[in-house]
Amino acid sequence: MGGSSGVRRLAEPVERLFGGIIGSVCAVRTSAPHVVLTYDDGPEPGSTEAVLEALRAFRATATFFVLMTRVRRFPGLLAEVVAEGHEVGLHGLDHRRLTGFPADEVERRTRSGRAELEDVIGRAVTWFRPPYGTQSPRTWRAVTRDGLVPVLWGPTLRDWQDVSQDERVAGALRGSRGGAIVLGHDGFAGPEDGVDDGPAPLVDRGDLTRRLLRACGERGLVGRSLGDALVVGEQSRRAWFRR
Repeated sequence: MGGSSGVRRLAEPVERLFGGIIGSVCAVRTSAPHVVLTYDDGPEPGSTEAVLEALRAFRATATFFVLMTRVRRFPGLLAEVVAEGHEVGLHGLDHRRLTGFPADEVERRTRSGRAELEDVIGRAVTWFRPPYGTQSPRTWRAVTRDGLVPVLWGPTLRDWQDVSQDERVAGALRGSRGGAIVLGHDGFAGPEDGVDDGPAPLVDRGDLTRRLLRACGERGLVGRSLGDALVVGEQSRRAWFRR
């Protein structure tokens, strides 16, 4: 996913240059014990259902950033996500990096993806997560011109890597506090999504969600979707750009 130091070096001068108006949601300012749970790259058979079951067991909500390549293949799974009361955001038409496209193509892709997703779920879509978290001021403007709000993250579950479940949870907990946005996945993008990132990792995503929520509960934290967390909190934005 890349280190944060490179992001800061690029982000800070751009933010000053544009008077702080360029920014993506990276956390929620809140006094509530809400950790924002986000899942990317789904829906995916086997994984999405397991994540939903775990969320249900802990009475948690989450935001699912979906790929349209997956939605077209598994619309029933997305319907389950919506029926369970979770939030849906756009991750892209596919998983290719937006920084590899001209600005007008970025705008076309996000506009058409948003319209298609809204038709499927029957509700407005506000949030957008760029694939790999890569964006530039140019792609940021193209995305936001369509009214979408880019959402990035803080702690991660490292569930795209072959590490142990304990390591994944421990890593996420190190940065988890009220208002943190946690990056997880209910799918793994592949050639059918326009990319080749190698073989999918060995991970039980339902078990991982249970472990995370259990550990959060021991710290007095509960899992919430971004929209649910913002009912009692405010968006915390900062410039986040990386290639």
